[in-house]
Amino acid sequence: MTTGIPGVSAPEGLLRAYGDLLPLTGRTPLLSLGEGHTPLIRGHAIEQRTGLRRVFLKLEGCNPTGSFKDRGMVLAVAKAVEEGARAVICASTGNTSASAAAYAARAGLRALVVVPDGYVAAGKLAQALAYGARVAAIRGNFDQALAVVRELAATGAATLVNHINPYRIDGQQTGAWEICDALGGAPAYVCLPMGNAGNITAYWKGFRRYRDLGRITVLPRMMGFQAEGAAAVVLDRMIEQPTTAATAIRIGNPASRAAAIAARAESGGQFAMVSEEEIRAAYQFLAAQEGVFVEPASAASVAGLFKLAAAEGLKRDGAVVCILTGNGLKDPEYALSLMNELPAIPATVGAVAAAAGLDVPT
Repeated sequence: MTTGIPGVSAPEGLLRAYGDLLPLTGRTPLLSLGEGHTPLIRGHAIEQRTGLRRVFLKLEGCNPTGSFKDRGMVLAVAKAVEEGARAVICASTGNTSASAAAYAARAGLRALVVVPDGYVAAGKLAQALAYGARVAAIRGNFDQALAVVRELAATGAATLVNHINPYRIDGQQTGAWEICDALGGAPAYVCLPMGNAGNITAYWKGFRRYRDLGRITVLPRMMGFQAEGAAAVVLDRMIEQPTTAATAIRIGNPASRAAAIAARAESGGQFAMVSEEEIRAAYQFLAAQEGVFVEPASAASVAGLFKLAAAEGLKRDGAVVCILTGNGLKDPEYALSLMNELPAIPATVGAVAAAAGLDVPT
């Protein structure tokens, strides 16, 4: 795609790249902030630790607002514009609010986001506010916020762009298509964190679509992981007060639970819980060993992979893709909570060398 300015190009965007596979019409605006086409890199340190031969990391934090939510949001907002909406509304634990606010701003729509007070990481809340959204923080959890926005959307005052909007799932399929296009086929396993379980539902839909089109012949096994304190899909029951530091997956009544369970059954996959300590360890491993900074929820996919690999629950020669759903700057407080306080030191070579652990020749 070109911009019309000599020597300057712009990202193609998902609606152009995969428009033939998405529910677009001649009236759908080709909205874009350059979403999609995120890096798929080898996880060499993970391979060494687990003994798995091919591990890939899908860096969804490289999307415009820093999370995978942009894939579905670009389509949901474009269709809202097509249908004559003047405003969009969503409930969110953070990433959805940032994405909805950004794409609404791009499309010239108003955005209202409802968040559970105290549940949303500062980086995500700052994004929604910066993009100009009206933010309402309720005394309640995500599920209560969702109930409120569903009722408001039913009045016709705004278009709901939460995960229950079918265009969100349609757009998120593109992550599966990109993986297949990059690898020349589907991997043996796809590991994802699960909150509302919309992403695992979308990826499975995307892989099946590519299989039906003859673009791949073998489907992957879908491996989903939840924090122990918010494992509603794993346990197949509602959790009234979900708890985890991984705020993006702190959801007690996932709307896509049934679809996710179906994806597990159809793919021959597996779901499991990971502890807070396992999430923290994977989070630190990704940053320190792979050079990839993710938000805590993203690390659940790698924590789960470590758990299954240790139990010898994966074929070592099968390709594995871990979906890293969001950028680490979404939740800087979590990173800082794991670090020691930085004391001020004298502005001398000796003091700096000592602090850095360097041996300086004398």
